[in-house]
Amino acid sequence: MQKPTTAPIGVVLAKTAKTVGRAFDQALAADGGSQPVWQILITLKTRRVANQRELAAAVGIQGATLTHHLNAMESGGLITRRRDPDNRRVHVVELTDEGEAVFHKLTKAAIAHDKRIRAGFSDEEITTLAGLLSRLAANVTGGGIDQENSDWTHPNGDSGQD
Repeated sequence: MQKPTTAPIGVVLAKTAKTVGRAFDQALAADGGSQPVWQILITLKTRRVANQRELAAAVGIQGATLTHHLNAMESGGLITRRRDPDNRRVHVVELTDEGEAVFHKLTKAAIAHDKRIRAGFSDEEITTLAGLLSRLAANVTGGGIDQENSDWTHPNGDSGQD
């Protein structure tokens, strides 16, 4: 068996993801947010979700964990939850005006973070990197990452790619 000339790509990718993720956590925390709060806010802002179960699936957070975050967000005045009049077992989650303001504040932090990690790369390199990452995901899942339909783009069309 031949000794590899580079570190395994999975190790490099995992370390890079942790580093970039920590930097994103710090960027959001500086503006009073977190990745789960950001994911919930952007999902509520950019998608139609009928209930908490759909929200959990869209965000990729398990139900109990989502409930924990929603409780904190509701206490903080970012969201409201109400029973669906047609199905009392279902909670409908909606942004408040404060949630809308926090969304826009965190959007600025997310765009600044994205610009920071794109620094020094051409648009072509970013496109190539996104394609390569999608192929890596496809190699392990058979699927990949749908770059065109990700939640990244802000509703005003700003993707932070200026």
